[in-house]
Amino acid sequence: MSWEPGQGRARGGLPLTADINVTSLVDVAFTLLVIFIITAPILQGGVEVELPQAEAGPITQAEGAVVTIGEDGQIFLDDTPMASREEFLEFLPGYLEQKNDPPVFVRGDRRVPYGDVMELFGMLRELNVTQVNLVLETPPRSPRR
Repeated sequence: MSWEPGQGRARGGLPLTADINVTSLVDVAFTLLVIFIITAPILQGGVEVELPQAEAGPITQAEGAVVTIGEDGQIFLDDTPMASREEFLEFLPGYLEQKNDPPVFVRGDRRVPYGDVMELFGMLRELNVTQVNLVLETPPRSPRR
Protein backbone atom coordinates (compact mmCIF):
# COMPACT_ATOMS: atom_id res chain seq x y z
CA MET A 1 0.00 0.00 0.00
CA SER A 2 1.53 3.31 -0.99
CA TRP A 3 0.64 6.75 0.16
CA GLU A 4 -1.18 8.97 -2.27
CA PRO A 5 -1.98 12.63 -1.86
CA GLY A 6 -5.39 13.25 -0.41
CA GLN A 7 -5.63 9.97 1.50
CA GLY A 8 -4.81 11.59 4.91
CA ARG A 9 -2.84 8.58 6.12
CA ALA A 10 0.88 7.91 6.45
CA ARG A 11 2.61 4.72 5.35
CA GLY A 12 1.92 2.93 8.60
CA GLY A 13 -1.78 3.49 8.30
CA LEU A 14 -1.97 6.04 11.13
CA PRO A 15 -3.75 9.32 10.45
CA LEU A 16 -1.58 12.41 10.01
CA THR A 17 -2.01 15.07 12.70
CA ALA A 18 -0.56 18.54 12.55
CA ASP A 19 -1.22 19.37 16.22
CA ILE A 20 1.56 20.76 18.40
CA ASN A 21 2.00 19.16 21.80
CA VAL A 22 1.77 22.20 24.12
CA THR A 23 1.94 20.29 27.39
CA SER A 24 5.70 20.77 27.68
CA LEU A 25 5.38 24.43 26.77
CA VAL A 26 2.74 24.98 29.46
CA ASP A 27 4.92 23.19 32.04
CA VAL A 28 7.88 25.43 31.25
CA ALA A 29 5.68 28.56 31.34
CA PHE A 30 4.23 27.67 34.74
CA THR A 31 7.68 26.82 36.11
CA LEU A 32 8.99 30.22 35.00
CA LEU A 33 5.94 31.91 36.52
CA VAL A 34 6.54 30.22 39.88
CA ILE A 35 10.22 31.19 39.79
CA PHE A 36 9.27 34.80 39.02
CA ILE A 37 6.71 34.90 41.84
CA ILE A 38 9.27 33.59 44.33
CA THR A 39 12.16 35.83 43.24
CA ALA A 40 10.24 39.09 42.68
CA PRO A 41 10.10 40.06 46.38
CA ILE A 42 13.79 39.22 46.74
CA LEU A 43 14.65 41.52 43.83
CA GLN A 44 13.07 44.44 45.67
CA GLY A 45 16.25 44.31 47.65
CA GLY A 46 17.50 46.77 50.16
CA VAL A 47 18.49 46.36 53.75
CA GLU A 48 15.67 45.15 55.96
CA VAL A 49 14.70 47.90 58.38
CA GLU A 50 11.52 48.75 60.23
CA LEU A 51 10.69 52.27 59.08
CA PRO A 52 8.80 54.75 61.24
CA GLN A 53 5.22 55.42 60.16
CA ALA A 54 3.89 58.86 59.22
CA GLU A 55 1.72 60.45 56.59
CA ALA A 56 3.90 61.38 53.63
CA GLY A 57 3.67 61.69 49.87
CA PRO A 58 5.13 59.08 47.55
CA ILE A 59 8.71 59.43 46.35
CA THR A 60 10.62 58.02 43.44
CA GLN A 61 14.05 56.73 44.36
CA ALA A 62 14.97 55.27 40.98
CA GLU A 63 17.91 57.62 40.49
CA GLY A 64 18.75 58.37 44.10
CA ALA A 65 21.29 56.99 46.49
CA VAL A 66 19.78 55.16 49.46
CA VAL A 67 21.61 55.45 52.78
CA THR A 68 20.28 53.07 55.44
CA ILE A 69 21.00 52.95 59.17
CA GLY A 70 20.34 49.49 60.56
CA GLU A 71 19.05 48.74 64.04
CA ASP A 72 22.62 48.14 65.20
CA GLY A 73 23.76 51.54 63.84
CA GLN A 74 25.58 50.15 60.80
CA ILE A 75 25.42 52.34 57.70
CA PHE A 76 24.64 50.90 54.25
CA LEU A 77 25.02 52.71 50.94
CA ASP A 78 22.35 51.17 48.74
CA ASP A 79 22.90 47.51 49.72
CA THR A 80 26.63 47.79 50.49
CA PRO A 81 27.55 47.76 54.19
CA MET A 82 30.10 50.34 55.25
CA ALA A 83 32.76 49.05 57.66
CA SER A 84 32.95 52.39 59.47
CA ARG A 85 31.70 55.96 59.33
CA GLU A 86 35.10 57.00 57.98
CA GLU A 87 34.73 54.57 55.06
CA PHE A 88 31.27 56.04 54.38
CA LEU A 89 32.71 59.58 54.35
CA GLU A 90 35.43 58.50 51.89
CA PHE A 91 33.20 56.46 49.59
CA LEU A 92 30.04 58.61 49.29
CA PRO A 93 31.43 61.63 47.35
CA GLY A 94 32.78 59.46 44.51
CA TYR A 95 29.59 57.41 44.47
CA LEU A 96 27.40 60.52 44.17
CA GLU A 97 29.67 62.03 41.52
CA GLN A 98 29.45 58.82 39.49
CA LYS A 99 25.63 59.02 39.60
CA ASN A 100 25.58 62.77 38.71
CA ASP A 101 24.71 64.02 42.22
CA PRO A 102 21.33 62.34 42.75
CA PRO A 103 19.14 62.99 45.78
CA VAL A 104 20.00 60.97 48.89
CA PHE A 105 17.22 58.98 50.57
CA VAL A 106 17.84 58.22 54.25
CA ARG A 107 16.20 55.09 55.64
CA GLY A 108 16.57 54.60 59.36
CA ASP A 109 15.22 51.79 61.48
CA ARG A 110 12.74 53.25 63.93
CA ARG A 111 14.71 51.74 66.83
CA VAL A 112 17.87 53.69 65.90
CA PRO A 113 18.60 56.47 68.41
CA TYR A 114 17.78 59.95 67.12
CA GLY A 115 21.38 61.01 67.73
CA ASP A 116 22.67 58.44 65.24
CA VAL A 117 20.33 59.76 62.54
CA MET A 118 21.40 63.33 63.26
CA GLU A 119 25.06 62.26 63.12
CA LEU A 120 24.38 60.87 59.64
CA PHE A 121 22.77 64.16 58.62
CA GLY A 122 25.84 65.94 59.91
CA MET A 123 28.08 63.73 57.78
CA LEU A 124 25.93 64.44 54.70
CA ARG A 125 26.11 68.19 55.42
CA GLU A 126 29.89 67.90 55.84
CA LEU A 127 30.01 66.35 52.35
CA ASN A 128 27.88 69.22 50.93
CA VAL A 129 24.96 66.95 50.04
CA THR A 130 22.02 69.28 49.46
CA GLN A 131 19.18 66.96 48.44
CA VAL A 132 18.38 64.75 51.41
CA ASN A 133 15.03 62.99 51.88
CA LEU A 134 13.74 60.88 54.75
CA VAL A 135 11.99 57.63 53.88
CA LEU A 136 8.93 56.74 55.96
CA GLU A 137 6.36 53.99 55.87
CA THR A 138 2.79 55.14 55.39
CA PRO A 139 0.58 53.77 58.19
CA PRO A 140 -2.30 51.54 57.16
CA ARG A 141 -5.53 53.43 56.74
CA SER A 142 -8.43 52.43 58.93
CA PRO A 143 -11.62 51.63 57.03
CA ARG A 144 -14.18 54.44 56.95
CA ARG A 145 -17.41 53.85 58.73
